[in-house]
Amino acid sequence: MLDRQARIETTLQSALPASEIAPARLHSAMRYAVLGAGKRVRPLLAYGAGELACAQIERVDYAAASVELIHAYSLVHDDMPSMDNDILRRGRPTVHVEFDEATALLVGDSLQTLAFQLLSERAVADDASRQLEMIALLARASGSRGMAGGQAIDLESTSQALSVPELEYMHIHKTGALIRASVALGARCGGALSDAQLHQLDHFGKFIGLAFQVVDDVLDAQSTTATLGKTAGKDARNQKPTYVSALGIERSRALAGELRDNALQALDWLPDGGGHLRQLADFIVLRKF
Repeated sequence: MLDRQARIETTLQSALPASEIAPARLHSAMRYAVLGAGKRVRPLLAYGAGELACAQIERVDYAAASVELIHAYSLVHDDMPSMDNDILRRGRPTVHVEFDEATALLVGDSLQTLAFQLLSERAVADDASRQLEMIALLARASGSRGMAGGQAIDLESTSQALSVPELEYMHIHKTGALIRASVALGARCGGALSDAQLHQLDHFGKFIGLAFQVVDDVLDAQSTTATLGKTAGKDARNQKPTYVSALGIERSRALAGELRDNALQALDWLPDGGGHLRQLADFIVLRKF
């Protein structure tokens, strides 16, 4: 994990424009938003899936970076006053606080387009048709049928009590879509998996994406701001519907465990029982911060 985290950090550093290049303030803010923090869960999932597909690791570097850039852009926009209005992210002031709101908006826009630039101009697949498939996959996962749509549902649901199926629908899009895309993109950097095995990987991504959100809701309710690196307890203060508000903490913990079990069962059909993806499933569900 440490090796892959170092690889993705190096790839992101080289992919992002240098702070000295005009417009310098925007490029400095982009680097601030992306570098030096975060667990890099989505890139780790891409690397794990890439290993199963016997992908060249240099290909996975850029697929993983593309997903992480989309994730970083979403955090910058989510933290803005028009969204969640948060002042802390990854233990530092959020981008709109450190710079300003207009710059934060442009940072998100620029990181999103850079993600697709990387995925289109780097050789990340065996042929052009597979690479186009990967670009389309990331676009769907990021847009109104994926992450952005899930965020819209989240904003519309403030002060409402959602049922568990409604929460699942929201988070399959808001959080789960990009996690599923991480796994799918990593796997498509190689060619060793059958369509049936890619289908099983997608099941894994779906279950572990939901588990990630359930654990996130529990941590927001139970952890401290210092531990999380972002404002703790904000879901309750902002009257956001969460798994904790719907089920309580203990049942939410149990649900995360059930989702992890389902994710691991999906890996049983894959080479080496899913390899490092099994350990990443534990890392996601059993994490304390």
